[in-house]
Amino acid sequence: MSVLRILLPGVLVAALALPLAAQLFPSGVSDYGGVDGSEFVFARLRYSEGLGNFRGFGRQGSWATDWPKADKQFIFAIDRMSNVRVVLDQDIAIDIMDPKLFSYPFLYALEVGRGMTLSPEEAERLREYMERGGFIVIDDFWGTRQWQSFSYELAKIFPDREVEEIPLTHPLFHAFFDIDEILQIPNVTNGCRGGQTHQQDGYTPYALAVYDDNRRPMMVINHNTDLGDAWEWADQECYPNRFASFAFRMGVNFIVYSMTH
Repeated sequence: MSVLRILLPGVLVAALALPLAAQLFPSGVSDYGGVDGSEFVFARLRYSEGLGNFRGFGRQGSWATDWPKADKQFIFAIDRMSNVRVVLDQDIAIDIMDPKLFSYPFLYALEVGRGMTLSPEEAERLREYMERGGFIVIDDFWGTRQWQSFSYELAKIFPDREVEEIPLTHPLFHAFFDIDEILQIPNVTNGCRGGQTHQQDGYTPYALAVYDDNRRPMMVINHNTDLGDAWEWADQECYPNRFASFAFRMGVNFIVYSMTH
């Protein structure tokens, strides 16, 4: 079944420019975008897992979980659910120290609790990226142990900033779709089996943020939930439409918010 089964027909959002692109990439032109800088490019953040090892957990490393299928299906959904001019047919993964990092105002990173290890230079680079207007979405890490691992790395980036829960009244949850609850999105195994949605001791899903001095979320942290698996497996009959629909709507809200704030 097509991923289109979860999409709302006839829903549009006005074509938007990227106001942050000029801050991140002064020419206003992404290497993968158009000459006016208005296209949205979805990019995944590739991180190392100790001693510069990009392979870490799994064949390619934890950063590559669900990649590239989840990214491709989500890009397709953006195109179908809105008229944001997203660049299609891309599966971009960008290293933290790549000179092109600042060409991408939006980055997606997941499985960060399994061993993501930042050097001082990488932490400084990510801090600069976000303080200059970049937006990072963290996804798919579960429970106390993985939270502790991620928190240790996050403190390298922002030693003086706190992680806060995002209230449902925040514009982020109303940038395009109105979201009035945070669902726990299960992986494909739990989703297709039904019943349990959590992993490890991650019973409660959270939408958290690190804010800049103007109270703009620079990093959105989805803890105890797995939007990426819903994006990847939305085309499977066994995966519940309720979870897939929510995951796509949350993702679109993240993008629209990042483009307008």
